[in-house]
Order: sequence, then C-alpha cells, then structure tokens
Amino acid sequence: MPESLPGEHELAVVMPVYNEEECIQEVVSAWMAVLDKEGIRFRMLILDDGSTDGSLDELAELAADERITIIRKPNTGHGPTVLLGYRYGVETAGWVFQVDSDGEMPPESFPDLWHRRAEFNALFGYRKERRQQFARWLITRCSRLTVACLLGGRVHDVNVPYRLMRSDVLVNVLPLIPESTFAPNLVIAGALSRMDCRLCNHPVPHTHRKTGCTSIRSWRLWKASLKALAQTCACSLRIRRSVRKCKGRPRIATNTTTVGSQSRSPG
Repeated sequence: MPESLPGEHELAVVMPVYNEEECIQEVVSAWMAVLDKEGIRFRMLILDDGSTDGSLDELAELAADERITIIRKPNTGHGPTVLLGYRYGVETAGWVFQVDSDGEMPPESFPDLWHRRAEFNALFGYRKERRQQFARWLITRCSRLTVACLLGGRVHDVNVPYRLMRSDVLVNVLPLIPESTFAPNLVIAGALSRMDCRLCNHPVPHTHRKTGCTSIRSWRLWKASLKALAQTCACSLRIRRSVRKCKGRPRIATNTTTVGSQSRSPG
C-alpha cells in the first residue's frame, strides 16, 4: 500500500475531546501550525465524547477549516472514542496519529516521528520526565508488565496517547478489539509487539495539564484499571490466534528501536 495516493491525505490525526473548553482551541491550533510547517496533507478527526461544557462551541469556531472534521457522539468513554477515531482514520489517510486534547504532550516532538516513518510500521512516544502519583505509576507498570507477558514488551509506554501507525497495519488489528474496550491502546501496543512489525520508541516531553482535571480518580481509577487489564487478556487470545493463522505468510522485517537509549533489539 502506498503511503498516500495523489490528492489523498497523508495523515489522519485522531483527537478525543471531553470537557476541554479551556484549552481545546489552543491545542488544535498548535497542532495545525506544526503540521502546516511540515507540509503534511492531513485531516484532523476531533471526536467530542458528549462534553457537558462549552467544548463544542469552541470547536465550532475551528470547524470552518475544511481539514478539521468534528464528530459528535454520546459519552462512551475515552477508549471507545479513540477506537471510533481509528476506524475513521484508517479510511482517511495512509498514517494515523492519536493524541489527547489536554495539551500534556507537545506537537513540537511530532516531526521527529514523522521524518522516520519510512523505517517503521508504528512509532510510539514514551513520556519523558513524567511525574505521577504512586497509584498511577503502579498501574502504568502493571499495564506494561501485563501486555509484555501476554503479547510482547516491545512498546515501552503501552497506553501512551502519542502514536503514529500505518493504516494498512492498524486496520488488521481493529477487528480484534471490541468497540466497548476501555483501553484499546494497551491492546494495540501488544498486538503490534506480537506481529511482525517494525516499531520505534521515541522520548517525548510530558507536562501536567494546565486546565481541567482527569475524569477518572480515586477508587474509580483502580476499578477502571482492572477492567482494562481483563479486557486486554481477552483480546490477547484473539490476537494470538490471529497471528498463528498468519504463520507462513510473507513476513515484514522486524525490529524495535529505542531512541535516546541507543538500544536496538530483534522482535
């Protein structure tokens, strides 16, 4: 599959939004400025997950740009919203990039991934200098360990919302993930580790959000994490069966590269 056909989009940016009225215009404008500077033919897919604040009013002011598509939907949570965006994205462009709308991970790091895309099937940011409460740190570690044990540990930050993936690779994974999956990015990280894919881990600065607050806190965080890990276990069975069925087919050259630690290991 060519990276993109003449007149088509090179990149689909999937950005879920929930109650981000204070920063959404600034975040979207910053991303568009970087993408324009790189000369990328892109489409921004902004999915409003049933916001109850003024996010939609803020987005309406950006919608005049034909490169922005606003998708309104009932509130189903971050995971199902991201999955819906991926399903639109693989039909829109040769590459799909997912980023959250809270401004915690900057667009300035994106060109580093984009310029190396010819070498890889998927490129993952990993959050550098991330400061977390102990509970979130522990959940992050458990998530990575679970994915590594079930499918493979080639992605450092398995739930990172900063990932660039080839559409013709991602489209093979999406049917294996139920629409209601709470944390599909865990499953995708594991699936691409298990498959014959060329992966890159690249450090990206991480800052605390300046506006709003996280939607999952205290005991709900633990409940949500257990749900995500159980769903990842269930999906891993489907993925392992799917990969076994593909044995014997032509293989994609496999490698994992970690930028910053000068580490390169076979898949």
